[in-house]
Amino acid sequence: MAAAKKGVGENGVGWTREALLEAYHHLQLTRQVEQALTRLYRQNQVIGGLYCSLGQEATAVGSALALRRRSDGTGDVLAPAIRNLGALFVLGARPVDVFRQYMAKGDSPTGGREQNVHFTDLDRGWIGLISHLGVMIEVMAGVALSFQLRRQERVALAYIGDGAVSTGAFHEGFNLAAVRRAPLVVIVENNGYAYSTPVARQTAAETFVAKAPGYGVWGDRCDGNDLFAVHAMTQRAVARARAGEGAALLEVVTYRRKGHAEHDDQHYVPAGELARWEANDPITRFEERCLAGNAVSAAELATVRERVGREVQEAREAAEASGLPPAEQALFPVWSEGPPAVPWTRQPELMKQVSE
Repeated sequence: MAAAKKGVGENGVGWTREALLEAYHHLQLTRQVEQALTRLYRQNQVIGGLYCSLGQEATAVGSALALRRRSDGTGDVLAPAIRNLGALFVLGARPVDVFRQYMAKGDSPTGGREQNVHFTDLDRGWIGLISHLGVMIEVMAGVALSFQLRRQERVALAYIGDGAVSTGAFHEGFNLAAVRRAPLVVIVENNGYAYSTPVARQTAAETFVAKAPGYGVWGDRCDGNDLFAVHAMTQRAVARARAGEGAALLEVVTYRRKGHAEHDDQHYVPAGELARWEANDPITRFEERCLAGNAVSAAELATVRERVGREVQEAREAAEASGLPPAEQALFPVWSEGPPAVPWTRQPELMKQVSE
C-alpha cells in the first residue's frame, strides 16, 4: 500500500493518497445517501421536505475538510445550511442517524421532533440549522465571539445561500463579527437561484465577494465544483481567522441541479442549463483529477463507491426498522424535572478564564 503517494491539489499542494480517498468517501457518501433519501421520499417515508445537494457536494466536503476536527467538543464548529450534508459527514455524522432524522424516527438525533440537518452535535462540532434565511450567521457570530472571549484558537464556519445574503439577519450577524474581528468564516454558496429567483434578480453586485470590502473583511472566490479549490480557499480563511485576523467572506460558484426541494419541478430553469452543469459535475471532476495525476487508481475509487453503497444500504435498512417516537415522548424536553442548566457566563470559574 503506497501511503506516501500524492496527488496535486490547487497551487501544487500535495494530497496524500489517504486524504484523496477520504475526500472521495465523503463525496460518495453524500450523493448516495441523498439518492436513497430521494427514493424514500417518493415512497412517503421521509417526513417534511427533502433538500438535496446534487452538484454542490464539493463545497460542503472540501470546506469542512479544512477545519480542525475533534470529537471532544474542542474543535472548530460549523453551521450547515440545507445543502451541506457532506460537511456533517466529514465531521463524523452517521448515515443511519441522517436517515432516522429525515424519517422522524424515535431514535433519531432529535427523537423525531425535527428533520433533515436540524440537529446538533457539539462534541463533533456542528450546530443544527434554525433557519436558512440568514439567522445562523447571527448564531455563529456569537459562537465565534465566545471563542475570542475565551482566547481559544477555534474557528466558526457558516454556510449561506445566495438569496439569504440579502436578509437583515445576515448583515447584522456578519457585520458584528467583522467589527469585532471574530474568527467567523462565511461561505456564500452561489448556486444560481434563491428558490426560483436568479441571482441577478436579487442583487446588483456582480459577485458576492465584492461585498467583503464593505464589511472591511478579507474575501475570496473560487470554483465551487472544484473540491481542491474550495479546500485551499477555506484553509486560507480558517488560518487567518485562527491567527486573529478576523472574519472572512468567501464565495463558491456552483449550481443546484435539483429544485429547491424535492417537490420543486424547476420549471423556471432555462433549457439546456441543467445539462451544461451536469457536464461540470464535482464528483466526476474529482475522479478525473485523481486519475490524471496517478494518485489513486480506478480500482481504488470503485472500491470506495462499493463500500459506501453497502454502508448506505445497511444504514437505510436500520433506519427503516426503527420505530416512531412514543406519544409520551412529545413533551420531553419541553418540561424538565431537574434544575436548569447554568450558562457559562454565570459560572465563576469559566468567567475567570475570560477575564484573565
